[in-house]
Amino acid sequence: MKRLLFGFLASGFATAAVAQDFTAPEIATGRTEKQGKLAKSYMVVAANPIAVDAGLKILKAGGGAIDAAVAVQLALNQVEPQSSGIGGGSFIVYWDAKTKTLTTYDGRETAPAAATERRFLKPDGKAMSRNEAVVGGHSIGVPGTVRVLDMAHRKHGKLPWAKLFDPAIKIAEDGFAVSPRLYGLLADEAFLKTMPPGSTLYYNADGTAKTVGTVIKNPAFAKTLKKLAAKGADAFYTGPLAAEIVKAATSAPQPGDITLKDLKNYKAVERAPICMTYRDHNVCGMGPPTSGGIGVMQTLGLLERFDLAGLGLKSAAAHHLIIDAARLVFADRAVYIADPDVLPIPTAELISKDYLRTRGERLSLDKRIEKADAGLLTNRYARYWKAAGSPEQVSTSHLSIVDSEGNAVSMTTSVEAGFGSRVMAGGFLLNNTLTDFSYSDIADGKTVANAVGPNKRPRSSMSPTIVFNKDGKVEIVVGSPGGPAIVGFVVQTLIAMIDWNLTPQEAVSVPHVIVGGQGALIEPELAPIKDALTAMGHQIRIGEFPSGIHAIRVTKDGLLGGADPRREGAVGGE
Repeated sequence: MKRLLFGFLASGFATAAVAQDFTAPEIATGRTEKQGKLAKSYMVVAANPIAVDAGLKILKAGGGAIDAAVAVQLALNQVEPQSSGIGGGSFIVYWDAKTKTLTTYDGRETAPAAATERRFLKPDGKAMSRNEAVVGGHSIGVPGTVRVLDMAHRKHGKLPWAKLFDPAIKIAEDGFAVSPRLYGLLADEAFLKTMPPGSTLYYNADGTAKTVGTVIKNPAFAKTLKKLAAKGADAFYTGPLAAEIVKAATSAPQPGDITLKDLKNYKAVERAPICMTYRDHNVCGMGPPTSGGIGVMQTLGLLERFDLAGLGLKSAAAHHLIIDAARLVFADRAVYIADPDVLPIPTAELISKDYLRTRGERLSLDKRIEKADAGLLTNRYARYWKAAGSPEQVSTSHLSIVDSEGNAVSMTTSVEAGFGSRVMAGGFLLNNTLTDFSYSDIADGKTVANAVGPNKRPRSSMSPTIVFNKDGKVEIVVGSPGGPAIVGFVVQTLIAMIDWNLTPQEAVSVPHVIVGGQGALIEPELAPIKDALTAMGHQIRIGEFPSGIHAIRVTKDGLLGGADPRREGAVGGE
């Protein structure tokens, strides 16, 4: 297992002077070489084989892509608890093949009504450290995953809601074997082992993590699943389960202030997708409150005038361009992206061809941009916002699904940090997503778009993406975990498939270059170009960064899938 070189990068994911603390994200637990898969009818790509199997069972039973997504998420809640679950939030991009309609669903968590911008400041006005802010009840936002899955299922589901819970209930009752990655993360975790009931569910009496192969059963979660299956999503947001969530959050260390009314009032939001052409493709994704869709499109738009195909995937010049484009994108993200229901976010201008053409003139083939700052927009409100970081962590998951009718789901889902707030209710972990707000900048007296606010959704980088070919047909379904690095992971995967003509498995395995303020991290396979990047002005380090990219490409021969070798993902289909 390797500790990531994240501290070097963290200070500049938004700007070079972000003040908030970062802790190391999910550790790298090695790589497993994977073979891509070809399927003729349907496909599921997700972060664990058990979760993939749950989705395939639903598809085999006649379910559609959204049905399978529900089953996959409920399974991931158990076998990959550090990354996602019903105690967190999600974004869904959905393609309806029959109506030829693309829809996006926002299940991002919201702050309690009592939240203020000083939530993570100490009595002396200084910002809490990362661990002080994350661990405990006050980092917990109102979870959105159950409600957003319910919304999408009501509109697009084929099987009864209750049927979708069968695979997860069986896992909870019969148990699953601890995987090598889960064991590594549990062994590395400092706080969960001290906070029951997580300490007893995942650890031995002596405080050591349950070893690889140990079977974990979760009767409390089985009870929760049965309740939700029988009574629907409302049983999560009202009644005894809602009361249990409130009790857990308000009695935890650093108690929160979430109320039954907060849960009852939570709403998932159907939003219009955002799209932009790249080469002869149409790239579509989520708009704010995530910065992911805008970030992916901005990066591709900045790079479009360059011959990336001619430069090739081993070219220092290509990776240099990716680094500098990402720096410009992060600068915009730091100022302009927040909850669109609270502030007028200038989405259209940020992804307009004219804006990106002008902004892209700063890129050159052989020299680093000296200072990557935010672009000047015509939006009169945004002129007063200041650059602000958010210490978003990488404990997230992504699933890509295409069903036999051609419907497609790209869903990115998270509890934010590894094991979220470490607080449990109903057999599942609750998120710490409120720490995705920009709070150190509030301590500095800045006016920032992403400040904490009542009922507000914090900024994200999740980038569920669906790409259409020149004929308007779905071609690529992709996304990844990785905190602020998600945008780069998705962009590099798309470049690998569109410009470099790689298969999905080859594309998700391509070595990463990850931007962080004044520096960048490259994976070991890119070591031969380190000197060239340094000569262009970049500060380069070499290390591992565990993305979890899951991609499907629709081809004339069927569905091609790829699962990231850096995690335990799998491709399944028939």
